[in-house]
Amino acid sequence: MWLNPDEVLLKNVLKLWVTERSNDFFLLQRRRGHGESNSRITGLLVGALDNVLDSTARVTPFRILLQVPGSQVSWIIASGAAIEEVNKHWDWLLHNLLHSLSVFENKEDVASFVKGKVKGLIAEEVQGRQAAQEDDPGKFREALRKFEVHFGLPSSEKLVTYYSCCCWKGRVPRQGFLYLSINHMAFYSFLLGKEVKFVIPWAEVTRLERVSTALMPEAIRVTTRQRQREFSMFLNLDEAFGVIGQLADIALRRLLDSKGLELDRVLQQPARITKRILEEQAIREYVLALFRLPRSENLYEVASCSVWTPHARCHTAGTLYTTDSYLCFSSREEGNLILLIPLSEVLSIEKADSTSALPNPVIVSIRTKKAFQLIELNDRDELVENMNSRLRALQWKRSMFRSRKEGKRSVVIRIRKCVYLCQSTNQVKERLWEDHFSEFGRGVHMFRTEKIQKLVAMGIPESLRGELWMIFSDASSDLGSHEGYYASLVQKSMGHNNLATEEIERDLHRSLPDHPAFQNPTGIAALRRVLTAYAHRNPKIGYCQSMNILASVLLLYAKEEDAFWLLVAVCERMLPDYFNRRVIGAQVDQSVFEELIRERLPELAEQIPDLSTLSSVSLSWFLTLFLSVLPFHSAVCVVDCFFFHGIKAIFQLGLAVLEANAAELSSSTDDGQALMILTGFLDQVGNVECPGFPSSSPAAEETSCSVAKRHTNITDLINDSYIKFGDLTVRQIEQLRCRHRIQVLQAHEDTTKENALRLVSPDVSIPAENLADIYDLFKVIFLPSWHYCDSNRSFIERQYRLDRPQFKSLYGLLVPWPDVSNQHTDTLANRTFTLLDQDCDNLVTFRDFASWLDTLYFGELNEKIRLLYCLHIPPALTETEDDPSVMKSPLLSTNRPLYVNLPPLTDYQDQLKQMLQDLATEKEKDVEKPLPLMNQSEFIQFCKTLYSMFHPEENELFQAIATVTSLVLQIGEVGHRGKIAGSEANSQEGSTAAGGVDARRGSRSSATADNEWTVSYAQILASLLTEQALVNFFEKPLDLSAKITQAKESQYQQRAGLLTLQRASS
Repeated sequence: MWLNPDEVLLKNVLKLWVTERSNDFFLLQRRRGHGESNSRITGLLVGALDNVLDSTARVTPFRILLQVPGSQVSWIIASGAAIEEVNKHWDWLLHNLLHSLSVFENKEDVASFVKGKVKGLIAEEVQGRQAAQEDDPGKFREALRKFEVHFGLPSSEKLVTYYSCCCWKGRVPRQGFLYLSINHMAFYSFLLGKEVKFVIPWAEVTRLERVSTALMPEAIRVTTRQRQREFSMFLNLDEAFGVIGQLADIALRRLLDSKGLELDRVLQQPARITKRILEEQAIREYVLALFRLPRSENLYEVASCSVWTPHARCHTAGTLYTTDSYLCFSSREEGNLILLIPLSEVLSIEKADSTSALPNPVIVSIRTKKAFQLIELNDRDELVENMNSRLRALQWKRSMFRSRKEGKRSVVIRIRKCVYLCQSTNQVKERLWEDHFSEFGRGVHMFRTEKIQKLVAMGIPESLRGELWMIFSDASSDLGSHEGYYASLVQKSMGHNNLATEEIERDLHRSLPDHPAFQNPTGIAALRRVLTAYAHRNPKIGYCQSMNILASVLLLYAKEEDAFWLLVAVCERMLPDYFNRRVIGAQVDQSVFEELIRERLPELAEQIPDLSTLSSVSLSWFLTLFLSVLPFHSAVCVVDCFFFHGIKAIFQLGLAVLEANAAELSSSTDDGQALMILTGFLDQVGNVECPGFPSSSPAAEETSCSVAKRHTNITDLINDSYIKFGDLTVRQIEQLRCRHRIQVLQAHEDTTKENALRLVSPDVSIPAENLADIYDLFKVIFLPSWHYCDSNRSFIERQYRLDRPQFKSLYGLLVPWPDVSNQHTDTLANRTFTLLDQDCDNLVTFRDFASWLDTLYFGELNEKIRLLYCLHIPPALTETEDDPSVMKSPLLSTNRPLYVNLPPLTDYQDQLKQMLQDLATEKEKDVEKPLPLMNQSEFIQFCKTLYSMFHPEENELFQAIATVTSLVLQIGEVGHRGKIAGSEANSQEGSTAAGGVDARRGSRSSATADNEWTVSYAQILASLLTEQALVNFFEKPLDLSAKITQAKESQYQQRAGLLTLQRASS
């Protein structure tokens, strides 16, 4: 075990230790007298000394020392009772540390580095022995305390786990701790007096990789849009890499695509995520993928056991997984044996008497008078009780629905294919399958072994194809538990018109246009019912292209209701996230496929560095299961394999197709030629059982090699894929999917950003690089709330929008004028949000925000004044607005009526006439969208805003504002007096004409509304133009780049609360 480094003055004191292995920095020593058959007197004395000591003082017989060249001091860093244990630690040191120590120039630094690393390993080793961190509150509480102190993240930021590791800066490793929380990964190191710490939000991670270099034999590389970081020297790198990938995947799915991807409910609640939850979730995802269970299934027990296999006449060891509705068994080696038992088929689960040959047996009896025997089950009593509890609940649920009447019977397509396969071959296959059923069972609960894989590769006979598809996908269980469900869906969905039904009608005649089954109303009607019913069942998916092709093939071999449940199984279980708005699942698998090409076909990958061409071609292979690219009879054989093996069969076959054409693809000169090569090859993949397939007679062999090469038997191609790529496992695929989903989601975010910038940039003058930075700031403010635009909107469907608190936060970061009064700045931010919230949905779009910012930084003087004017009139300024601002103009007071001593009117007549002439053009512009007049209280608010925009020492600007304010007040007073005089005259005329009290009251109230003190936007603008200092202020260029840089640092400090920021160069 690893030990806290303990100093040893003499490496071989009294000759008590013998050095077994050594290098420049480490010694592996054995206690003298231990393990020696012919010990000398020294060994006997040492052995006797060790034996007489009590257990607390005895020394373990093996140890590892850290030594510094040229020093007499060493440190014990590990010890063990067995040589195997110490050799394991020795190998870890050689593999992970020894190469890295050569980079240290000061050898004393080596000792500090290694001691720090060993202490970290001890802490991690203690953590690893815990079932969960919370089981040892002391250790986890200490780690949590350090996490909070070092990084100062919000209290809601939950720490999930932590690891001791090294972060590399160039060629120098920095030993520290990597903390993983629900939204961030954070690293802290304090070594040799130097502190290093940084935080990486999961939302910024674009790629995760395992890399290996000369200095880092095994490391984890985390890539963001700004830089890369490498972490190595984990005690358990596989575990750390898995947890990092899970947390990044969960965070991105929750933040960036919460509506498009299926995410378990417990993972949608970040506060509940723990390391144990992540481990359970990883197993659950694997089980759902391996057995292709419904996504709603919960995993309960995972137990090692053995099941009796009659065909092999022995017990096969493996693992039992229990869920809500299934008992699942998989052999230790994935694929050798799989057993799936729906609880709906189970009659009883009973314990049997235990013997030495059959320890802890359990008997599972099913409805077909068959029983399965499980042995070697730990905690058998509790396990059986839990399974029986779920069985009773399921039986009660089924009994509640038995009395319900069956729905209408489904329509069955009676039209068969015109071209039949060879009848003799078909009969041979049927006999083989019947023999298989008698030996391995028939139904969902049959034993699935390598033998059935060979039968599937040969092609399922047509008479059994529909039945076996239902069995392999377990759609038969859905059918049995939902009697009448499909008929009711058909009734509900028919007659509804929406986008999905329109797309379905458009594609009905494009499904299999050459097939006779869909050249008549019966087949088209059945296809319409299946697709429309599914769109009604799952509106999140609705209808996607390629579903019509798949449903057409299903209808050819299954009854209509069976075909519906097969479609449900494919869309919701076997190809999760494939058929959604952005086909995320298919794109993830394309990214996985590219990595498999690099791994399994390295020579092809070297010749074609950019594999995006191949993945774009293969996208249709995955979406349509090769139905759109292979001849029909060949493609159906692929569908057979898909229902048996799941997506693994498509990966294998895709690799086999590329491997068969590797030479031609390597010599291709462009994407079009590569496409032609693959298309030509797939067109010639036939079925030997179909008429028209080239014969393998000697005469045919004499044909040209090129012609012979073009024709390939689908069975041979499938068998070739199993032989060469059959070692690909479901576990590997799920792990790759987890990592590559990160890249796909981030690529979609980049596309969203590009679309938003492309639509906004023509309407603003903000430079492209600044606009991109503003988008990033906007996005970072947005992410914690997870607001998305209404899915019905066509304008940037996934554009981010900010609520009021978020907008105010970003407003404070980017507003160009100084923050003299926090209260008034908050007031202006509220008014600006109200002004920009044109839809009155309490959200501001990026487009509106960019337009507002463009006006502030790049707008003309009149545009800036117009914006300020609009902020001080309704709707931005509301009647109920509570403005606590204490900032008052020295010339104005808001708590008493405004009185101004005016000079004779004649002194201003000429000046006012000139102003009106100068603003003639501006008035014409205002005619289209005239701005309301501003009253006295609104103008006071406007003046307060102008004063808040300047620094206190800018006296010239304050004087200019005072002058303009006086001028506008005088202009308003002139208008006010003129209105009063005119209204009095009108009032007298009106009262005389009316001759009544009611008429006089009406005239007086009307005059009061019309006589209010007001000024117009044109008058304010004209007054401001008279002061050159104000003109210069509003026309002065503003440095948006510097403001953005400052905003980024402020924003990062607001989000992370870091004490210091590590620069990109650190």
